[in-house]
Amino acid sequence: MVRVRFAPSPTGNLHIGGARTALFNWVFTQSQKGEFVLRIEDTDQERSKKEFVDEILFSLQWLGFKWDEIHYQSKRFDIYRAYADKLLKEGKAYIERSAEGKEAVIFKVTPQKIQVSDIIRGNIEFDASTIKDQVLIKSDGTPTYNFACVVDDALMKISHIIRGDDHISNTPKQVLFYQAMGFDLPKFAHLPLIMGIDGGRLSKRTGATAISDYRKMGYLSEALVNYLLLLSWAPDANQVLISMPEAIKQFELKNVNKTSATFDIKKLDWINNQYLKNADPEKLLFDLLPQLKEKKYIGQGDFDKEYVLKIIKLFQPRLAHVNDFLDWADFFFLDQINLDSVAREKYLATNLSKEFKFFIQALEGLKEFNVENIEQCFRESVAKLNLEAKVLIHPIRVALTGKTIGPGLFEVIYYLGLQRVRDRLLKSMEGRL
Repeated sequence: MVRVRFAPSPTGNLHIGGARTALFNWVFTQSQKGEFVLRIEDTDQERSKKEFVDEILFSLQWLGFKWDEIHYQSKRFDIYRAYADKLLKEGKAYIERSAEGKEAVIFKVTPQKIQVSDIIRGNIEFDASTIKDQVLIKSDGTPTYNFACVVDDALMKISHIIRGDDHISNTPKQVLFYQAMGFDLPKFAHLPLIMGIDGGRLSKRTGATAISDYRKMGYLSEALVNYLLLLSWAPDANQVLISMPEAIKQFELKNVNKTSATFDIKKLDWINNQYLKNADPEKLLFDLLPQLKEKKYIGQGDFDKEYVLKIIKLFQPRLAHVNDFLDWADFFFLDQINLDSVAREKYLATNLSKEFKFFIQALEGLKEFNVENIEQCFRESVAKLNLEAKVLIHPIRVALTGKTIGPGLFEVIYYLGLQRVRDRLLKSMEGRL
């Protein structure tokens, strides 16, 4: 059976590189109807923190990666010690004592040529004569990364090790341990690194942000997963938008690119926008609810859910991030709008009291207040005032919303309602905005 593992270290949050590795492991094992093992590599007891464990688990769940098993290396020290003692008895390792009398277990490296058939990179050859003897158990009693990793991968029957190519240098050391302990070698697949748009290593400036931060910034998990899939792998016909079920059907490790991938936040934003356009407004409302309450756009108790859903639908086609809604739609929820100073100077410096008053009276005369009638009312008003539509449409938008861009003006007027439209235009006429 295909069994893969994702093995994060809880010395920090889950970032883009780790999430891409977890994704490729997960989608591969789903395509093979295998099992996904999560192993928390918390042997560094000083730097490993519970809050990082919690963040990693939450982020993996948010991304949709369900594990079949979870293990913690900190609970397996006796197992590592037993295998180290076995190597000592077999003469494949030795004890090294420090000046303080503490003992470390050291593995004897035998010079040899090591060949590894990598699913992505093909045959890779290593010369073990360049590798010094390896520490198995440190003098403080904790196992080293490479040793614990091999013991766990063997005992957990991991069939495929899919990880970043920054681990290639660990591979020959681990092969030596597999051989010494009589374990079967798993298959290796080393994923290319993810680079920043500037061509350098991914940094916070170019996208190396915690997955939990992407969630807070308003990215949908489906959109982020879709984008991560495209970093070093391409679906059939190079389609950009692909669902997880489609990806599972198509995914093959041998088709992963060898060259490094480039993380482009603009492309992620575009993909996120595509998903937002088609997202269930109820889901978006659920994501937005805590912040809508925090900003006091809605009350802590009951609120007009249907109205909020309608406003969400109005903005959906424009959103790059879920959180954009909070800034763009504030004028629907606040009594006092946030008026952009540049917009005020550009569109409200001229006295338009006569024109605004004429339009208010026209709106008040409508038999039915709907988008179609509002538009007709506006067109007729500018015609009677002998104005071009743009002379009035931009000032009205700014007076009602505080912004120069947004949804269609007639939809804005409809959802604000006649009373608020009248009040805001009158405030603008009186210079009270």
